[in-house]
Amino acid sequence: MPASNEISVRSTAFNNGDPIPVVYTCNGRNEPPPLTWTAPPQAAGLALIVDDPDAPSGLFTHWVVSNISPTTTSTDEGQTPAGGLVSLNSANRAEYFGPCPPAGTGVHHYRFIVYALSRPVRVDTDTPPDEARSAIVDASLGDGQLVGTYTTDR
Repeated sequence: MPASNEISVRSTAFNNGDPIPVVYTCNGRNEPPPLTWTAPPQAAGLALIVDDPDAPSGLFTHWVVSNISPTTTSTDEGQTPAGGLVSLNSANRAEYFGPCPPAGTGVHHYRFIVYALSRPVRVDTDTPPDEARSAIVDASLGDGQLVGTYTTDR
């Protein structure tokens, strides 16, 4: 692993910068895509945040998963990473909420960010997304992301 602790994040469903298939959005099955990642060997755990920085009201968090085992390097389609704890998203639900941009707002960029953690984070299923993000970032040794796009404008 490089000294920068950068993490490589990929999906078999879409490439970085490409459109996210409808199946993984609110217009499809609304389930997470399959993901794979690398992590530095010194990571005590991992976390995953999916967000939309293009949301009209500001950053919208679609999924927060923390305290993933450092030996977990992938998750299957429709699944939460093994052992991960799901916290609240911006829709106030402890679950994956797929891309669902309001009509007329153009193309949105969805970031699937994997963090390597120096220690477990203290979050629960009812932890608000901003608090969970803060705890994850504070414990982060490094991160990497995969960005997919989606629009409801046709």
